[in-house]
Order: sequence, then structure tokens, then C-alpha cells
Amino acid sequence: MINHASLIPIRAGVVRLLLLAVSDSLSSLTIHTAPLITPKHPPPPPATSSNSQRRQSTQCSEDTTRAAPLRPIIMDSLVPFQDLNAYPDPPPSSFSSALLRPIKIEPKLEPLDETTAPNLQPQPLLPSSPTTPFPDNPSDHHPNPTTTNGGGGDEDDDHVYSEFYRISEMFRSAFAKRMRKYGDGDVLDPNSGAIVPVPDESQQRQVVSVTRRSLSKRSSELVRVTNLSVEDHRYFRDVVRRTRMVYDSLRVYCMVEEERRARGVGNGRRARGDLRAAALMRDRGLWLNRDKRIVGSIPGVYIGDLFFFRMELCVVGLHGQAQAGIDYVPSSQSSNGEPIATSVIVSGGYEDDEDSGEEIVYTGHGGQDKFNRQCCHQKLEGGNLALERSMHYGIEIRVIRGFRYEGTVTTKVYVYDGLYRIVGSWFDVGKSGFGVYKYRLHRIEGQPEMGSTIMKFASTLRIRPLEARPLGYLNLDISDKKERSPVFLFNDIDTDHEPLYYEYLARTVFPPFIYQAAGGNIGCDCVSGCSSDGCVCAQKNGGKIPYDNSGFLVRGKPLIFECGPRCGCPPDCRNRVTQRGLRYKMEVFRSRETGWGVRTLDLIHAGAFICEYAGVVLTKEQAQICSMSGDSLIYPGRFTDRWAEWGDLSQIYPEYERPTYPSIPPLDFAMDVSRLRNVACYISHSTSPNVMVQFVLFDHNNMMFPHLMVFALENIPPMRELSLDYGVADEYTGKLSICN
Repeated sequence: MINHASLIPIRAGVVRLLLLAVSDSLSSLTIHTAPLITPKHPPPPPATSSNSQRRQSTQCSEDTTRAAPLRPIIMDSLVPFQDLNAYPDPPPSSFSSALLRPIKIEPKLEPLDETTAPNLQPQPLLPSSPTTPFPDNPSDHHPNPTTTNGGGGDEDDDHVYSEFYRISEMFRSAFAKRMRKYGDGDVLDPNSGAIVPVPDESQQRQVVSVTRRSLSKRSSELVRVTNLSVEDHRYFRDVVRRTRMVYDSLRVYCMVEEERRARGVGNGRRARGDLRAAALMRDRGLWLNRDKRIVGSIPGVYIGDLFFFRMELCVVGLHGQAQAGIDYVPSSQSSNGEPIATSVIVSGGYEDDEDSGEEIVYTGHGGQDKFNRQCCHQKLEGGNLALERSMHYGIEIRVIRGFRYEGTVTTKVYVYDGLYRIVGSWFDVGKSGFGVYKYRLHRIEGQPEMGSTIMKFASTLRIRPLEARPLGYLNLDISDKKERSPVFLFNDIDTDHEPLYYEYLARTVFPPFIYQAAGGNIGCDCVSGCSSDGCVCAQKNGGKIPYDNSGFLVRGKPLIFECGPRCGCPPDCRNRVTQRGLRYKMEVFRSRETGWGVRTLDLIHAGAFICEYAGVVLTKEQAQICSMSGDSLIYPGRFTDRWAEWGDLSQIYPEYERPTYPSIPPLDFAMDVSRLRNVACYISHSTSPNVMVQFVLFDHNNMMFPHLMVFALENIPPMRELSLDYGVADEYTGKLSICN
């Protein structure tokens, strides 16, 4: 117990002045100054500086929500700023030690804020160094216990300044979080026992994670892109193509990782690789057209482009809403204070929609329950008002149609159908009896044919080709049933029937010595199907199966090993993709621009296997003889490494490295397609191809003679021509001579 009667009196005027200086900041703070507060946990011996700081923190961190009267502030230091760090064993004094033990005054390593007490000038009196608290009075380093009890004006001033220092520390500790909010990084946490501020590691990690994210808001500036040159169109198309390739390959990769984690956890959660891929690309700033809101056509996005996921529309900037059917600039961001619509998705989500292709009666949004049933009246706000304002100002609208398509990774696909104008709007009673807003949209003339119309025509062509096109077909299956799917032959521009003169070859023919050298081929013993764990074929591929569960290529590699005839896995094994043959219906057609070409009648996913590039394999010596006779030869070693583009996630993961395993020697063989060939030999050449060649082995292990398998680099809608980068093409026609 402290003897209050033995304390030296404090001049009341100075203390009153001190309290007035900090009254504004301490108005909401109740200070408990009982010198002997028992902490929740017994503190260590009070000899160290950290213990004293912890004691001060304990005193000033009492629960401020409890109402308690403000008691008189007791001065409990009778010596001027004794350096307790320099004296771990202070001179014994029962009276002074009893006073100094509750609160030790520790000099701070940084100066106090100048705005703490503007009426006082404490700077010359506060210590500038822990080891020299008072440079002008060296004798104060060794106070005389016999003289410390004496009274005087200097000692009273020391009491005032020491009390000011203590209260200011209490103030800074009590408002630590609030002061840190405004950028004061030197404030101590009231619950911390540290002498100097220590950065919070969790906050540091949070800051690091935030800096990686590029979550800039969409711009509200409306622009229209016009008068693009041919080079501009090529540039923007290549940007969109590469962005979509990153998204598609990243989605497949995320699906494989999610399935692997779900298999280990066993929670049965459905993997959403589309959402994960979109989030990663958004964090890396790879979303397109975020700096401006484009009205009209998006550069690089063509009519007929097909999308499987709504998030992919957001990535390329075609439609910025992940769920809403109307994309618009809100009134709060518009320059004139009115919302403006830029695009809509017509997917049959409202029962009052009417779609006849060139003309659409579009129903506004709102008023539906969770079962997509109209349950109340719609309001002229948000997207509904934006459509009305777009009609008023004559702003065209991008229309994306969504409809069901069987045999895809999703139940619904989205196709861009071009620009429409809103020519009318009205409020009507819907089929459910509730009021809805309706808008009449007309397609702008002079645009290419709608992608949705082409897809409907292709679906009829696959089933009833002669009914859809009575003239032009030369053969409905040039493969003569050697392929799983028929290959049509179509020509309606001239009388050329050249593809009919060749024998169709479904598989590549290798020299016999290749199979004889592979007699020691060892296969896996997976009975129920191969996985990445313990499979010999997976180890050949670097420890992972190169395909996902849907048969899509995860990423391109120099060479892929599939399960072969010596493996014990079933025919539907996950690692048996390319050996199953042609999967899609193809059509070899005659074109005025490219001669003979190949187009698909089915929708092809990015990363999907299409067919094998088949021919008769010749050794180097045999190729030299055949070339002298003028035969058409294909040199696989000249194909560009387009396989490296599929699955290139260097923009997402900085540590990504291009696959180099398994490495293969330079290919030194040729393929003769002058008499035997398949549908792949008619694929046109392009420097921006939509398919690639991937080397694969499955029936032998001779890496000098792999199979040439064709995979899709992007989503290919029906009736779109396939293109391949041969590496060396004819300088006049832009494609190989065999294709003409």
C-alpha cells in the first residue's frame, strides 16, 4: 500500500493545464490509475523494461465500457527519469522502490507527436537517447538516495513532465487502432507487451495478397470502336484468341486439380473450373476491355464465336454480368446520370420472350422467384431503365443467345449473334398475370449470318444432309466407314473431284522394324482404369495423366505416352484418347479462297482430340527417293511447336516452365500422302491456327516415329474451317501444295 501522505504535493495549476491539453482526446476514456493492478497472468520480475511496458499496457487496457469515476492521478515517481535499463539492480530503497515498481517510465526510441500538448514545450526536456536521459546534468545518472526526498521547484517540474509522458503514452495506447487507421505506424497495440511497434505479420500477408489482385472497377466511359484496319483486326483477334486459350487451358487445369483434391477429401463437391479460372485471370489483370465500356462490336470478337460459360463472356468483355441478362452502365457512373445498356443475353429465361432470329421481343428483368416464375410486377429501374434509355439515344445492343446443346461440358452454350437496335418498349401484362416491360429489338443489316442460325443448320446437316443441301454433295463418307464418324465431301463451285481419287487411310502406316524394336515394351497393370498414382504410363508422362476425365488435353508436351496393347487397363481408360479415332463429323469442302479445306459439323471443345494426321511413314533415304519423283511429302519435324501454347500458364503462375519432359530427338522422317491420306491432309495452313499437332506414342516406344495427333486450340463452332500451322507453306497460296 502506498502512503499518500508522504507524497510531495504537485502544483495543481500545472496538472490542470496538462489535463486540459488532452481533455479532447481523453473525453471518452476512463483511466484507472490504481498503482497495484493485479494482471490476469502474474508478470515476471519487474527488472526488465518489457515487464514495465506490459504493466502499463495492462493498466491502460482495462474495459472502457464500464463506468467508473475518474480518480485523482497519483504521482508515483520521486526521481527524475531514472535509467532503469542502465541499472538492472537499482540501489535498495524501500520507499523509492515501492513507488517505482508499479509504473516505470521508459524512454521511447522515437519522439512524441508534436501535437500532443501544444501549450507545453517538452522537447528539450524529453530524453533523446535511452542511455543519456539528461545530458546537461550528468550527476542525475547516480541519484543520491539521501537527497531524493527533498522538495524543490525542479523536482516538481520533473513530476509534471513525467506525468505528462505517462498520460501521453496511455493516450497513444488506448487509441492505437484508431491512430493506426490514419497512418501512424509507430503506435503500440494496447494488448501488446512490446516496447517498440512490431509489424503485424497477418496484416503483412494480407497486404501482399491484395497487391497481387488487380480488381479495378469497370470503367464508365462509353466508347465505340470504328475504322479498324486489317492489321488492327488481326491484332485484336490474336489478343482475344490468346486470352481465350489461357482461359480454356486454365479451366481444364483447375478442373483436374479440383477433382484430385475432391477425390482425396471425398466431399463430392462439383468442381467449377470456369469460376476458378476467371478469378485467377481477374487477379492477374487478364480480363479484356475493363478500361472502357465499348458500345457496339468488341474488337477481336466475331459474330458466331461460341462460349461455354458466362464467366468467359466477362473475361473477353462481351457481357460484363455473371448472372444478370442485361449489362449496362448504372446511372451513378454515367456521365449524364442515366443508365445505358450495352448487351443482353437471350436464353429463354422469361416466359414472355419471343425470338424469331432477326427480331426479338425481349422481357425486362426482375419480378421472379427462385424457381424463375413471375411473382410480382417489374419496375422501370436498373437494366429495364437502361434499355429504355438506349432506345431513346439510339445505342445499339450486343445480343448473345444461350441455348441447350447436348454432348458438351455444359448443358447450355452461348453464341454471339451481332448488333441489334431497340425500336420499341412498352409495359404489358405477362402470361403469369404480372406486369412486365417488353422491348422490341431489330438486327442491324449488313452483318454476317448469325451464329445461332448456323448452329441450327449444322444440326440438321448432321442428320439429314441431303435435305438441308440437296446440291453439292459428292460423297457422304469418303472414309468408307473406316472412321467412327462419316466424312462428307462437298463441292458446289466447280467440277473438281480430286479427293475421290485417293484411298482413305485412317491410321498411320509405320515401317515394320519399328514394332520389332519395341518388343520389350512394358505396359501398366491398371485393371479398373489408370490414374496418376502408381501407373507406369503416368510415370512416363512425368507422373500425371495428360488428359482430364472428359478426354481434354491438360497441356501440350513434347511427347505423350498413352496406354498401349500391352497395358491391362480397359478400352475406356482415361489415358486412351487419340487411339479411339475420329470423334466429330467432318466435311471436306471446296472453297474459292483455300481450295480444298476441312470444316466441322460438330461443336469442338478447346483441348479436344480431333483426328490423326495419317500417311505412310518414310525413312530419310526413302523420302529422298520419293521427293525426286514429285510425290507429296509431309515432314513432321517442320511443324511449329504450337503444342507449347496450349496450357501455357506463365501469365498465371510465374514459376511455370515450359514442359521439356519427355524430350525427343529431332524427327528425321517424312510422310507420304500422295496416294494414301485421311481427312487431316486437307486442313489449310494458317499462322493463327485453331488446331495443333501433338506427338503421341501408344503402339510402340520408338520416340523417333511418333503419331501426329490433331487437337483443338480453341472452341470451334460448327461450319468453321480448321487451320493448322505447317511451319513451311507455299508462298503464293499460303497452304501446302497437297491441299490444292
